[in-house]
Amino acid sequence: MKSPLTESIEVSIDVHKVRNELQPSSRENVDDEPRLLFRRSKRVQRLTGVGIRSIGSYVPSRIVTNEELEQRYGFEEGWIKRRTGISQRRFAGEGESTSDLAVEAAKRAIASARISADDIDLVVVGTFTPDYTCPSTACLVQEKLNLDAPAMDIQAACSGFMYALVTGAQFVATGNARCALVIGADVNSRIVRPDDQRIAPLFGDGAGAVILEAGEQDQGLICYQLGADGAGGGMLDRPAGGTAIPLTPELVAEGKHFLQMDGRNVFKWAIQAVTESIETVLEQAGMTTDDVSLFVLHQANIRIIDHAMKVLNIPRSKVYNNLDRVGNTSAASIPLALDEAYREGRIHRGDVVLMCGFGAGLTWGTGLFRW
Repeated sequence: MKSPLTESIEVSIDVHKVRNELQPSSRENVDDEPRLLFRRSKRVQRLTGVGIRSIGSYVPSRIVTNEELEQRYGFEEGWIKRRTGISQRRFAGEGESTSDLAVEAAKRAIASARISADDIDLVVVGTFTPDYTCPSTACLVQEKLNLDAPAMDIQAACSGFMYALVTGAQFVATGNARCALVIGADVNSRIVRPDDQRIAPLFGDGAGAVILEAGEQDQGLICYQLGADGAGGGMLDRPAGGTAIPLTPELVAEGKHFLQMDGRNVFKWAIQAVTESIETVLEQAGMTTDDVSLFVLHQANIRIIDHAMKVLNIPRSKVYNNLDRVGNTSAASIPLALDEAYREGRIHRGDVVLMCGFGAGLTWGTGLFRW
């Protein structure tokens, strides 16, 4: 019997087409068994008494336009804008790594909070493009900022910031951290094949950071959901480079260390994940879209955002987008958008902001945050 909290649904997808040929041997026979590809959940949680004291963000100075990509790689003229809504993105410069971007965003958040580095007692970084396999990017940030704080990475791809936010908020809410630095940062330009028209134009580089501290009991995540469905992992992955499939010169030559994506089915899943998770947290919180002041979704593709908002009957005026200027910055996209929206005066004390991230794993995270 299915749990009343969790149920699975089938989506008409040929699973053989979405499994990468380099999947680990332990999953070779997965299609011999009945397995539902997409999973939904009704499980939600509440985590209040936490406030966002400040926000900071950083994008590299190098602007890469659609025209530049079209001329350099021969991409179809106008295709990128039509299919994604992206006009330009930022690429990290030579010698500029994920930790460098994270540190710049953190410095701005610290300055905005009017605190010193000595006040920070926890560092959580959401990223799937770490500087190294080890040490963690969070440890590099901790060292560069000279912090006296434990530091850890969270790897949930484009849901990374939401996972990191919830993790940091747990420490603050329980009194085990007084001032938590939570960062979402990715340098995606280094993990995509530059001439791949289907993937490369989507991504940009950036970082966003928030400072969490104890707040009033009505502040924080009044309802949130974190979810995962590893059955769809093969739809968006980097097949080679881990312990299952170590890198070899042959695999590098084939480009198996680059990000790969089944775009059509990822698009289908993303719309489902966004709409259903938003409906779930609103329903469980006893709220409607009218109660939400601003919607800040992961900036993956304008068609995903527009379609989900149409299904949910949410007016464009309540949805913040910066996708056209920065592209898909993965874990950085939500805090980047939050920072811009806050500086534009679109977020005030008492406002309810809905944040929703979704990405590889497959993972998603949706939260109603009362400012």
